Amino acid sequence: MFIDFLTLIMINLVAGTALLDYYLYKGFESKDQRPFAAGFGAVGLLGVILGLTMTFTWPLPGSYNVAFGEPTTLFGIVFLFAAVALSQGWDLLPVAIYAFFAGVDAVLVGIRIITLGLTKEPLFSGIGFMMAGLGGVLAAPAYSLLKNRVFRLVAAIALLVTALIWAFTFYNSLWGHLASFANWVPATMVGK
Repeated sequence: MFIDFLTLIMINLVAGTALLDYYLYKGFESKDQRPFAAGFGAVGLLGVILGLTMTFTWPLPGSYNVAFGEPTTLFGIVFLFAAVALSQGWDLLPVAIYAFFAGVDAVLVGIRIITLGLTKEPLFSGIGFMMAGLGGVLAAPAYSLLKNRVFRLVAAIALLVTALIWAFTFYNSLWGHLASFANWVPATMVGK
């Protein structure tokens, strides 16, 4: 049996997307945006740790390691450096430019998940990746439009839909993983 921590990756993605949604809706206009740094930092740190672990150790079968490990690492880096920028009062545009490339990766992974039939629900998972990726792809071009409240509201709604897709995927995965790993025993405890 392999080690599977996809549910932790997914709940981190849900938390990050929901936090970004809330930031666009409520925090972007705040004079002091530093309070958001802690949340962005927590999501980013966990994303980088989990993504790099999966990317370097390949705990899952086949291309699932590429499909989940690499985008999780990039997602984590975007959030981690957004946290640094927010805590220091720096402009977020350089992070948004990096998010463009991370977003391209997520869109391509989403398309490939669908075409290869990966996951139990490839269409749903692929759409989740593509929507999250589009958020990154559009981050830099839309950065100047974020001053417009209506545009921010539309972006927040799109992020909320993305968070809900990932929340549904997380729930189904958690439910299934708890059942499938219910009788798993580590190699050190076999025969005891």
